Amino acid sequence: MIVERRVELRFGHASVEAETHTNLSAVRQDGSCLWVAGDETATIERLTAATDAAGRVTAYEGHRTVSLADLVTLPAGPDEEADIEGLARANGWLWAIGSHSLKRKKIKEGQSDAKSRKRLGTVVREENRYILARLPLVTGADGLPDVVRGDGEHTAAVLGGHGDSITDLLADDPHLAPFLPIPSKDNGIDIEGIAVQGDRVYIGFRGPVLRGWAVLLEIHPETHPDDPGRLRLRPLGEGGARYRTHFLDLGGLGIRDLCPHGDDLLILTGPTMDLDGPVQVVRWPGAAKVQAPDIVPAAELELVGELPYGAGDDHAEGIAVLDEPDAVGPRLLVVYDSPSQERQTPGGGILADVVSFEK
Repeated sequence: MIVERRVELRFGHASVEAETHTNLSAVRQDGSCLWVAGDETATIERLTAATDAAGRVTAYEGHRTVSLADLVTLPAGPDEEADIEGLARANGWLWAIGSHSLKRKKIKEGQSDAKSRKRLGTVVREENRYILARLPLVTGADGLPDVVRGDGEHTAAVLGGHGDSITDLLADDPHLAPFLPIPSKDNGIDIEGIAVQGDRVYIGFRGPVLRGWAVLLEIHPETHPDDPGRLRLRPLGEGGARYRTHFLDLGGLGIRDLCPHGDDLLILTGPTMDLDGPVQVVRWPGAAKVQAPDIVPAAELELVGELPYGAGDDHAEGIAVLDEPDAVGPRLLVVYDSPSQERQTPGGGILADVVSFEK
């Protein structure tokens, strides 16, 4: 994979103050706009493309913030972060998913050994992390996509907060239930990607990785018949199961993001633990046609290419297929968490990579 150029993502003052721009965790293109999210707030950000004479994107600007609490009911209210780790756009909806993870406190520099040991032994659960939100998209007066609470029969809805979160669903799962009490960076449950193809919603897990096999969950959400502001999961097949697990041999790496590409699924991979790399993009051919829980060996996957990463910075967290006129071959836009200083522009912008790849 070749990094062809960088484009600046320009954020408003409030998001820079909240450090959203340096904690980017998800991205999805929507026509001339870009939806992005950071993992330290409960908001989604919309940026609009600036283009040159040939229609090639030179920057994303015109920043607008959307508060999730204005659209759906958050279990812990509007002030607690939702740790949004994945965005998807399909069929007139924008989807957002939290990490569904426990958090072990970090050791802080300069603290005593006693305080450091106490922090390292403290595990925190934040309820807003345990949501999947589906938001209606409309075309605004300016011709740009906008998310709304309701549009006719389309209503913003959420899964989670009523004992119905994805982790609640996994309470008896033979593979994943043992990891529910384990913090994310200890190879516990950690959702970091979402993709939608038709009525299928794919959820990618950074952790756990099971003896080298990464986990991908498939669900089919629908509006809850008793409450249009909630989602429920439709049973899959005759057995009544409400999800399918797919296990992929990604060489010991976990899933950092998902992106549909036709009937295929592009998978951003990286370490499940607190490591910098390696970082790869892998293709699962024909993922949208799979009709049963699957075991996908490495021979059935295609390595699209390697992505750069830094030492303690430049962690690729989100990928989106970038649709540009007259482009020779497909392009990916890649956004990074913990961006290096050279990615940070004087005005509070962040440089994302435009990367070419083979179909």
